[in-house]
Amino acid sequence: MVGSGRSIGVAPWRVVACVGVAVLVGGLLAGCSTGSPVASGGRLRVVAAENFWGSIASQLAGDRADVTSIISNPSTDPHDYEPTAQDARTIASSALVIMNGAGYDAWVQKLVDANPDPGRLVLDVGDLVGVPTGGNPHQWYSPASVEQFVRATTARYQRLDPRNRAYYARQRRWYESTGLHTYRDLIASIRAQYAGTPIGASESIVAPLASALGLQLETPGSFLDAVAEGNDPTAADKATVDAQVADHEIEVFVYNAQNATPDVKRLLDAARRAHVPVSTVTETLTPAGATFQAWQSRQLRQLQRALARAKAAT
Repeated sequence: MVGSGRSIGVAPWRVVACVGVAVLVGGLLAGCSTGSPVASGGRLRVVAAENFWGSIASQLAGDRADVTSIISNPSTDPHDYEPTAQDARTIASSALVIMNGAGYDAWVQKLVDANPDPGRLVLDVGDLVGVPTGGNPHQWYSPASVEQFVRATTARYQRLDPRNRAYYARQRRWYESTGLHTYRDLIASIRAQYAGTPIGASESIVAPLASALGLQLETPGSFLDAVAEGNDPTAADKATVDAQVADHEIEVFVYNAQNATPDVKRLLDAARRAHVPVSTVTETLTPAGATFQAWQSRQLRQLQRALARAKAAT
């Protein structure tokens, strides 16, 4: 569960729920019923492993597809998710499967392979943006990767449903011009005002966004990766991040509220004692029913306020 920490010594986005997946794969290979990739009314059936990509996919689809997100509960840790038999059936009956890739949700590919369909398309975001297994999988925090995803998803809808090609093009134009308008404006505003500001972070989920905003992420990469992977940071890295907070070498501390390990909690407490402004991010949509852009915009506003407080105090 999120917030309880992750298994030590095992990279969470490389964890595969071996028992659950093996059982499901065996059942699918035995010939379970898959259903039609087209829902009632001629709409495409689409499944996204995680709701951050599912939200975008749903908005791009409009009323021409039924999009299901498998991981949608904020209290579910995507790194350690174990798929259910219903997940297997949902994937088997979909025309388009969207997975994060980069080793983050390897169980999806196993379920796809268990029931091959030459007409089904699979969009692996890691492959799309060039992030291999072992790289930073949190590409929904990269505005550039989000843009690539929007284009690629639209293209796959048009391939699967060519009669509605113009409709999907209009949906993309609307989403880029209107849906993402506030999100893009906040990114541009923060970059213009605060580029170069030194910040600290609890884990690597923050790295793609910090880069896009022009913020200087001072936390050692080895510390960020260790926390994200469920490993114990080295004593040297702990000493470094402690000193960065105590000596105000960072102006804001950003942490993933869904992965509050003991080391993260200790840093969070230290930042508050040192009056270093704190901003939070989460792994998945919070609340669960939020759109991608509303969720991200809320977090960006919080970060913007933290940066403003930091600057006002200097």
